[in-house]
Amino acid sequence: MEAAGGAEPAEGAAGGREEPQPVSRTLVDSALEILDTADPDEKARLGDLAAAQWLRGEIPLPYDPAHPPRSPPDRPARSTEVRLLPPSRTPKLGKGGSAQSRLALLHSLAHTESWAVDLSWDIVARFGAQLRMPREFFDDFARVAQDEGRHFTVLSARLRELGSQYGALPAHDGLWDSAMRTSHSLLARLAVEHCVHEARGLDVLPTTISRFRAGGDEQTAKLLEDVIYPEEITHCAAGVRWFRYLCLRSCNSDPTASSIPQAIIAQCSELPRDGTINDNKIEVVGDGQTARFTQGSNGHDKTVQLVEDGMAQCKLSDFRDEDEAAVIHTFHSVVREYFRGPLKPPFNTEARKAAGFEPAWYEPLAVKEVEKQEV
Repeated sequence: MEAAGGAEPAEGAAGGREEPQPVSRTLVDSALEILDTADPDEKARLGDLAAAQWLRGEIPLPYDPAHPPRSPPDRPARSTEVRLLPPSRTPKLGKGGSAQSRLALLHSLAHTESWAVDLSWDIVARFGAQLRMPREFFDDFARVAQDEGRHFTVLSARLRELGSQYGALPAHDGLWDSAMRTSHSLLARLAVEHCVHEARGLDVLPTTISRFRAGGDEQTAKLLEDVIYPEEITHCAAGVRWFRYLCLRSCNSDPTASSIPQAIIAQCSELPRDGTINDNKIEVVGDGQTARFTQGSNGHDKTVQLVEDGMAQCKLSDFRDEDEAAVIHTFHSVVREYFRGPLKPPFNTEARKAAGFEPAWYEPLAVKEVEKQEV
């Protein structure tokens, strides 16, 4: 039957009416769901699922440029069963000489890993889309988040095996306090959380392992030694890698590197301005194209293809000595601004080196900077 004014166009025909395309679930959507989940076991389970789906390609987009994600919460949802105290009021853990002290150490480790789950998903949700980070950035921190969730799960299970549970003791909120101080800057977040706190974990873990072993708890010692310790090295490495990347990207006049202070950009050596750094150093291709993403006639598939075409393809390895010197100088400036006090030796030099974290990065920060006084 012919309608007034001509034939009604068929569904899906050229120039005709099309069904609205469904909004794709993205990795950032999953990160926000995890941050909104209070139960720590469920938080870890959802994180493991999201990371696995992303790494298998079942979540095709890191974020949907046609539907900007909401901002992550200032503080993630947390279980009310875990009583949080100021660091100054948190009971001392002891040195593992008694069963009670070892339980306190184990509980503290589980708490740190639970917070690390939130920190890893927060960095994805807070900075990934905002700074149009490469796909490898999302890969790295999805893996980190998955590891941290597994660490929490096995430590929490070990607590139960020993007749306790996560939440049985009070804990402090220091890690998230520093996360809030760096919530405006990915560069500062990477420096403080992933290059200072994560590296500090590498420094103290061997001693912690020895304390459990000396107390006769070989099972916990092996858990820390064989599972958690080697994976924590890769987490520190991710922080170092992406700190370097951001510094070099800012030197390349990248307009998305808004977290880099201009004074710090000026410290970097001059790099090519065509978006590509070759010779097996860093290659950035297509950066800036994300601003032109649209939800076109092919809907979801077209959006996926545009993200794949426009995301920066990042290859990180060695680069020039002068570039490394500029990055290290930037690291010193950022840590002195956002971390309270000097770094505490002794340092686990071997583990830090395995993470790409040479002494030149951190040794100058181990003493307070002394201002020169005019005579």
